[in-house]
Amino acid sequence: MPVTPELTVAAIVADGGRFLVVEEVVKGRTVINQPAGHVEPGESLLEAVVRETREETARPFTVEAVVGIYWYQPPTGGNPYLRVAFAGHCGPEVPGQPLDDGILRATWLSREELVARGDALRSPMVLKGIDDYLAGRRLDAEAINALDLTGLARHATRL
Repeated sequence: MPVTPELTVAAIVADGGRFLVVEEVVKGRTVINQPAGHVEPGESLLEAVVRETREETARPFTVEAVVGIYWYQPPTGGNPYLRVAFAGHCGPEVPGQPLDDGILRATWLSREELVARGDALRSPMVLKGIDDYLAGRRLDAEAINALDLTGLARHATRL
């Protein structure tokens, strides 16, 4: 039976060797993730990552490039994820803006701190995106945005 992957986006924001991450509660467990989430119907990939970053960190996000496109199958089963990770920068936190339900806080952690808290990472895509960012991997964001990844996600099991 074909499985439709979940199409998601993530923001990779670096500042002085630290990365913007969120601590969130997922199924009763506190995990660490990049600002990330699902692409909503009618929304472009760029619109989705800007929105998700604002909702989860209370910061405006400016996209600079795509770091990578990742496929992840959770070991517990369920739908796989197709994640597009974008590099960019954030403006200052907007005072008084509430965070999404389940988000405990936004914070900055180094790669080493993330590795040390590896059991708390929401998925391996968190560290993979950071490693690709640190390796200098970049793709043109506008070119990726023009792709119909929603259609690709719907038909990925047929490829």
